[in-house]
Amino acid sequence: MEQLDELARLIAQFCTSDGTYSTDFAPLSLIRNTEVAVPVYTVYEPSICLVAQGSKLVMLGDEAYRYGPSQYFAVSVDLPISGQVSEALEEHPYLAVRLQIDPQQVVEFIQNKEHERTARGTAARGLYVSQATPGMLDAFLRLVRLLDTPEDIDVLAPMAAREILYRALQDGQGAVLRQMAPGAGHAASIAEVIRRIRESYHEPLRIEELASEAGMSSSSLHRHFREVTAMSPLQFQKQIRLQEARQMLLSEPVQAAEAAFRVGYESPSQFNREYARLFGRPPLSDIRQLRTRTEAQVAVEN
Repeated sequence: MEQLDELARLIAQFCTSDGTYSTDFAPLSLIRNTEVAVPVYTVYEPSICLVAQGSKLVMLGDEAYRYGPSQYFAVSVDLPISGQVSEALEEHPYLAVRLQIDPQQVVEFIQNKEHERTARGTAARGLYVSQATPGMLDAFLRLVRLLDTPEDIDVLAPMAAREILYRALQDGQGAVLRQMAPGAGHAASIAEVIRRIRESYHEPLRIEELASEAGMSSSSLHRHFREVTAMSPLQFQKQIRLQEARQMLLSEPVQAAEAAFRVGYESPSQFNREYARLFGRPPLSDIRQLRTRTEAQVAVEN
């Protein structure tokens, strides 16, 4: 497909080595990987990620989502996810483009009578994989082309980004994105609960308080939270805590016990067990391995 080939060529042009690149259009980033990588744990914010070349495997809890060329991965709420490039070679790298979603634009679209409102009684998983239409591919291509003409970005890039979101909302699974708009359904209330948990992840989880603010019973909150995130609020908080602790250990001169307390654990031994369960190794061994891998990658690039 000519559109996809050109998109891959442009991404490779702007990404001279492996990594995620920010661009002159803040919501847009470009991604390149030349080898199958180990899982990367992070919190995905609302976004649309389109693959131009290679493939990727994403895990949400026990659920696996695989997507490849001309497919896109859409996320409607903040979710703790592990992502792993599953197909990439030096001569045929994984190449992708990611666009952050502006929730206000979702609100504007669903207020248009041409777009069906999401029923308040429904909630769906906050992510999906779908096939990009030629129209969406064209909009992504026009957006990336603009990086060659920075003087046009301020005016034209928002228009292309808006079109990409419009075409995603038209998809058969577009209701997943529409449910992120305030007042659009139970999932919108869950999105606010997610925001509260992320902001206060180091504090004890108060389910009754969160449920009251969301206008739900505790059992209803649990049910809808799991529908959207594939995990319970406690499991969600645990993943956020562990990811924050891992980043802390990588970037600051702190011991594992101190990181455990700072993210809300009362027991360092419990922290060590749950850390190893999620990341495959205890904190000290995991951080040592991550630093060794990073140093090796920097040496190769230099």
